[in-house]
Amino acid sequence: MVDYHAANNQPSAGGVQTYMEQENDWDRDLLLDPAWEKQQRKTFTAWCNSHLRKAGTQIENIEEDFRDGLKLMLLLEVISGERLAKPERGKMRVHKINNVNKALDFIASKGVKLVSIGAEEIVDGNAKMTLGMIWTIILRFAIQDISVEETSAKEGLLLWCQRKTAPYKNVNVQNFHISWKDGLAFNALIHRHRPDLIDYDSLRKDDPVHNLNNAFEVAEKHLDIPKMLDAEDIVNTARPDEKAIMTYVSSFYHAFSGAQKAETAANRICKVLAVNQENEQMMEDYEKLASELLEWIRRTIPWLENRTQEKTVNEMQAKQEDFRDYRCVHKPPKVQEKCQLEISFNTLQTKLRLSNRPAFMPSEGRMVSDINGAWHTLEGAEKGYEEWILSEIRRLERLEHLAEKFHQKAAIHQSWTDGKEAMLTQKDYETSTLSEVKALLRKHEAFESDLAAHQDRVEQIAAIAQELNELDYYDSASVNACCQKICDQWDVLGALTQSRKESLERTEKQLESIDELYLEYAKRAAPFNNWMEGAMEDLQDMFIVHNIEEIQGLITAHEQFKSTLSEANKEREAIQAIQAEVQKIAQSNGIKLSGGNPYTTITPESIDSKWEKAMAMVPQRDAALQEELNKQNSNDSLRATFATQANTVGAYIQAKMEEIGRISIEMNGTLEDQLTSLKEYQKNIMSYMPEINKLEGYHQLIQEALIFDNQYTAYTMEHLRVGWEQLLTTIARTINEVENQILTRDAKGISQEQLYEYRASFNHFDKDHSGALMAEEFKACLISLGYDVENDKQGDGEFARIMGIVDPNGSGAVTFQAFIDFMSRETTDTDTADQVIASFKILAGDKNFITAEELRRELPPDQAEYCIARMAPYTGPDGAPGALDYMSFSTALYGESDL
Repeated sequence: MVDYHAANNQPSAGGVQTYMEQENDWDRDLLLDPAWEKQQRKTFTAWCNSHLRKAGTQIENIEEDFRDGLKLMLLLEVISGERLAKPERGKMRVHKINNVNKALDFIASKGVKLVSIGAEEIVDGNAKMTLGMIWTIILRFAIQDISVEETSAKEGLLLWCQRKTAPYKNVNVQNFHISWKDGLAFNALIHRHRPDLIDYDSLRKDDPVHNLNNAFEVAEKHLDIPKMLDAEDIVNTARPDEKAIMTYVSSFYHAFSGAQKAETAANRICKVLAVNQENEQMMEDYEKLASELLEWIRRTIPWLENRTQEKTVNEMQAKQEDFRDYRCVHKPPKVQEKCQLEISFNTLQTKLRLSNRPAFMPSEGRMVSDINGAWHTLEGAEKGYEEWILSEIRRLERLEHLAEKFHQKAAIHQSWTDGKEAMLTQKDYETSTLSEVKALLRKHEAFESDLAAHQDRVEQIAAIAQELNELDYYDSASVNACCQKICDQWDVLGALTQSRKESLERTEKQLESIDELYLEYAKRAAPFNNWMEGAMEDLQDMFIVHNIEEIQGLITAHEQFKSTLSEANKEREAIQAIQAEVQKIAQSNGIKLSGGNPYTTITPESIDSKWEKAMAMVPQRDAALQEELNKQNSNDSLRATFATQANTVGAYIQAKMEEIGRISIEMNGTLEDQLTSLKEYQKNIMSYMPEINKLEGYHQLIQEALIFDNQYTAYTMEHLRVGWEQLLTTIARTINEVENQILTRDAKGISQEQLYEYRASFNHFDKDHSGALMAEEFKACLISLGYDVENDKQGDGEFARIMGIVDPNGSGAVTFQAFIDFMSRETTDTDTADQVIASFKILAGDKNFITAEELRRELPPDQAEYCIARMAPYTGPDGAPGALDYMSFSTALYGESDL
């Protein structure tokens, strides 16, 4: 046998080596499958004959007809187009082997790696080796050169099939075996290239035999592709032979490759023509758009150069609005057209240059430069028109502004003068008091100032009228008439103002004598009236006091007030004498007093009335102060009673708190003796409860009396309640701590001496007697007990591990109970989940599960039922009816951390 492994060392051409590495293993076992071998025999035979018939021959039996090597060499010459070495015509075995070796040498020269295929096997008619050799030839000469989108060989052929059949329903080509069983993929390939040969819509997916035979017959009859497959063999095989399918499909690829080249050539021509048509259309569009834009510019410029003046601002603003409409509505589309024109021109030139076409030359006057020149002229006219409109509007606005300003100032002046003549001619001062006359005189002086101020407005009105006349305002006549009326009225107001001033000054002198007495009355009546009102407010004032000192202060102030009443009565009589003098002078001089005192609203009657009310309030105030004094004496007695009891209870609680602190540190004897002593101590403390209740009763009386402070004691009821509750809590916590120590001792087997040692060490480092050790204190305690944690930093090493156990929440403090638990864990053995599982396994007779019957037999009834109720059914492969999972039950008892 000749080994052709060495052929692989030859240089490969066209990527043959990479491609062939995917197909170089010939699966001997698969070839033994009768269905596959049958399909390959038929397909490979048909494929070989499709080429051998070109040389005028064919084969009948693939493994027999190639044994002498002659037709094998002929096949290779036909499919390669090359001449092989001259064959040997002898009939001896050595001649046949030499011919086959020549064929195999030629295959190897094409970069094909032949694995375990030797000439002797072919000469001996080995079917497996012969089919493997033919498959290798098919791969090299029919499939290798297939290339689709940078993929080649098998992958390229598969991609080609997927692309061609993608539009067809019920076709999904993913491989070269089961994707072709229903025959639709073969029909889709034919229909895609020759739709006239196949009525694809009439095919049914559930009739694969018909579909396959239809495709095979059409391919053989119209496409010159021999029938290489048998429809029944494909349908009746669970997985058709991949190599047979690939061989047949490659024939379709080669059959349609010529059509593909024609299609590519047609596409190239269409692409060239499309580019040319697009360029011509762009040229036509440019010429049309350029003509339309130039025509619009030609029509717009004369409108922008029109300078016909208007008479009013509104007319000019109408022109401005037209111009704004031009700017916002008509021009923007043209700007866009101009921009698009330049873009189209540049794009067209670029396309022509890229496609090797001559540059585009627009017709005369339609060059981009011509359009830019016309556009520049348009913008110049536009700028001039806008400046002219603004200038005209400013000129007309000036005229209208002056006229509006004149009418506005005239209207303000007329509004100000309305009623002024009537005001200046009235005689209101004849019945007025002196203060009213003085007020009228001051008001008149203010009017004179206002009149002088309005002088400027009158002068401005005259100046505006003069300017309007000079500018030849169209309504100058009405302006002049209005201005003359204002000036005449101004002269009348000046004369009336002087006359009224003289009358007011004369009346003022006549009333001054009476006014002096009114003023004296007002100066003395007001303070006295305020004093009486303040006194009445004080006498009626509600008072809130909290102790005897405060009420005694109020009584003293009231006595001082009563001592001033005699002097106050003398002042009242003096004020009344002034009012009597005013009446006397008015009667003797025949003066008619109109109204009351102008300086005050306080009348003699109101002063006498308030005095009488104040005098009636004095004895009422005396009675109220005395009643409050009696109440404060009673409250002070309640304070003293509460304070006595509070001081006693507070001292008791403080002493007991200190005592329980010492007891918790200095307890001796067994833990049971300590527990008995603590409970007795707790009972003794609870016997003090009646004293607490007694204090609560005193506190209730204090609250009902609304007493909020107590100078006799520093204790409050709230502080004492908290202290009492803290005392009871401390005792209960201490008792609970001893009980936990007993539980720990009994559960962990710790001796009494060890507990004493732990307590002594803990108390030694608990410097503040808080019942907990901080991190550094706990480290010192561990060192004293022999733990090597002196050089550990916080958060590192052994000390960090221990802190994670005793302080899992990271509070930074270690309680005595956590300390005891840790020490007991370190010094005693504890059950684990593994130990419990091992125990259950013993009860179960070394099985991985246990039954309810075994649990009831081995455990007490209550514990057996406890396990049965909580064990999950066993799901292992070696289980039995009623089997229970004791492993998961045991791990659950200790939590996941013990798994």
